[in-house]
Amino acid sequence: MNKVILMGRLTRDPDVRYSNGDSSSAHARYTLAVDRRRSRNSSDDQPTADFIQCVTFGKSAEFAEKYFHQGTKIVVTGRIQTGSYTNKDGQKVYTTDVIVEEQEFAESKSAAASNGADYSGAAYTPSRQQPSQEAGDGFMNIPDGVEDEGLPFN
Repeated sequence: MNKVILMGRLTRDPDVRYSNGDSSSAHARYTLAVDRRRSRNSSDDQPTADFIQCVTFGKSAEFAEKYFHQGTKIVVTGRIQTGSYTNKDGQKVYTTDVIVEEQEFAESKSAAASNGADYSGAAYTPSRQQPSQEAGDGFMNIPDGVEDEGLPFN
């Protein structure tokens, strides 16, 4: 099984390119900075990160182009793919990429803004409304405008 789940921040805006031809499609490349866990025995207090290359295609690439920016914290799931090519100097170069199957925001727009990310052009809004205060019986009231079909145990 080849399955990868990563959470990290984009090191820069995604690089999106479009293929030429009859059916033009997009592909986006971006790098995620993923924090490493510190070992309990480590005396080094400096955080470390891995910088992982990610590639996505089609509508996901267009979404990344529109909404993902440097510093955005995201979660991706996908698979690892290795490859190689010969560069212009005749040397063989080996590559390892995560082919993204799913990608989503890992923090709200307001949390991202408090962490210094700039989302002035993004139209992302959290899909959940904040629940209203607790009723006297210990259960939360359902906010106005929430459809019953999305609630559990119907």
